[in-house]
Parts: sequence; structure tokens; C-alpha cells
Amino acid sequence: MHRLSLSNIKVRNPNGLTLTRLLKRIWSTRIYWLLVGLGISLRILTVGADDAQSPLNSQSVIRVSTNMVTVPVSVADAAGHAVGDLKIEDFRVQEDGQSETIERMAQAGESPLQMALLFDLSGSLNSRFEFEQHAAISFLEKVWKPGDAVNIIAFNEMAQVRLKNSTSLPDALKALLALQPSESSTAFYDSVITAAQTLRHCAAPETRQSLIVLSDGEDNRSDSIAMEALNEVLKSDAIFYSINPSGPSIRLNEFSLKGQEVMASLAAETGGTAFVSDAGSDLDKIFGRIATELRAQYLLGYDSSNSHWDGKFRHISVSIPGRPDLHVRARQGYFAIPK
Repeated sequence: MHRLSLSNIKVRNPNGLTLTRLLKRIWSTRIYWLLVGLGISLRILTVGADDAQSPLNSQSVIRVSTNMVTVPVSVADAAGHAVGDLKIEDFRVQEDGQSETIERMAQAGESPLQMALLFDLSGSLNSRFEFEQHAAISFLEKVWKPGDAVNIIAFNEMAQVRLKNSTSLPDALKALLALQPSESSTAFYDSVITAAQTLRHCAAPETRQSLIVLSDGEDNRSDSIAMEALNEVLKSDAIFYSINPSGPSIRLNEFSLKGQEVMASLAAETGGTAFVSDAGSDLDKIFGRIATELRAQYLLGYDSSNSHWDGKFRHISVSIPGRPDLHVRARQGYFAIPK
């Protein structure tokens, strides 16, 4: 959701094609979405009667809109398999109960991805640290594509940004290999806020943002509370995924249960998933599921009919009316923050 004020631009369009289709013919889909990532929503307006009599009657006028909202969407069938062959007309988006017109859609997995990997180094996860570290490395190798960017953030009693907005896969893998466990306490909420703010400030407009956390969610050091962490994740437009490697032991005490419940809430509000790893062998499988989902995500874009950017929260719902058999996950809303 980025705003840009430009004067009207006139272009020659002799074939009668919309500018959007012209751009798609010239650039690949990923470059196209990088261009529209500048925050410009393009609409072709019909010329008036006077223009029709002009030698320039083949021209169209581009009007710049400032209310572009982007929504990453994951779609799965009844068996949980990602569905990647949907069209823009299959989707329906509502904002605060009002139907919105979807202006464009990036096909599954084709829009650039900005990731933040949040890695818990505190004492509660030490026993399986090396295995978790290599599983995270394998995940990055699976999901990363040219044009994607990675942030590596480690935390114990405080968050440490080890790699910021890097487009280099080797640098990201090197940063993960350099992580070392500690016996320190855990500032989980503060660290989620740091990761969300890092994504918000680094991510290019109209890319997909994801925050992937490897932690038990337990917090005994933060100055912030869970609701503040949720608000920051929502402001970043990121989808939150978590992997809790504690397994069945989370059910043994209230503190562990609360940690998992917080992560489940963050995931539900943003369209992600909160996983619990019940055995060491399934960690790779969980990371693989996240990687598959990220590669299959659609990115919908629409111009909000509400032009008042007042900073308030707006609810979003995404559905596929013609396919009730499909399961749709998307973020529950966004803050209309002026840019």
C-alpha cells in the first residue's frame, strides 16, 4: 500500500490494447510486478468526443490511483495440495463488507518474495539447534528465487539483525550457518516486532512479505505484549508462519501453551500457519510445506473504494465463489496508513 502522486501521462496505443497488456507483452510477469511495485495503479480512460476527432484519437490517458492494496492468497484443495491454475475472475475480495474490483493478479509464485527468518537462539531450543539450523538452510534453498530478498534475525534476550534485505542466497546461507545457541532468556514479542518493522521498511511495494519463525513462542523478557506484536505484523502486510520444535511437551505447562497460542493467533490473522513439530524427522517436511505454499501464492491487487487513509484497520475477506471445495487463506485486513 504505497502512494505516489504523478501528473497525468499520455501514451500512444494504436492497437487499442490496455497499457497493462502492453506492459505484460514487453516484460516478464516478475519484472512487470516490480514495475507496478512503484505504487502506481494504471487505469485507461476512454477519450471524449472531441478527442475522437483529433489526429491523436488513438491516445489513452493514464490516471494514477493512490489506494492500491495487495493481498497474498494461498489456495489449497481438500487434500491440502496447492492450487495454482486460478484466474483473476475466480476471486472475490471484500473490504469492510464492500465488494472491491480486483485490478490485477500475479500468478502463483511469480511475484517477488521478501522473507524474514526469525531464529530463536534461547536456551529452551538448544537440544535440537543444529538440526533446526540445517532444516532452515534447506528451506531457503528450496524457496529462494532470483529477485527475492532475505532478512535473517536471531534472538534471545534481544533481537539481532544478522542479514538485512539481501538478494544473495549464499550470503543468507552463510548468515544461518553462523548462528550459535545461547542460554539466555527470550524476548519473543520484541523480536517479532523487530522482524515485522524490518520487513516493512525494506520490502518493495507490491511484493509478498512473509515472516517465518522457528521458536516455541515463550517470552520472559520482552517490553512489548502480544497485541503489539500482532499490530506490527499486520502493518508490515506479512504472512506469519511459525514452527514450534517443542513437540507434545507444549501441552505440559501453561507457559508453553500460551506461546503456541500466540503464534497461532499471529498466523490466523495474517493468512499463515502455526506448526508444531512432533518429531525431529518432520521439521524438513514442515519447512517443505511452507516453501510449497510460498511458491504457489497469488498476489491480488485492488484499488480500495475507501479513499480515507486514516490509519484505521480495515477487514479483508477473499473467497472463490465458484469453487466452494477450495480452502482460501489470506490476511484478515490491513491498517490504512498514509504513505
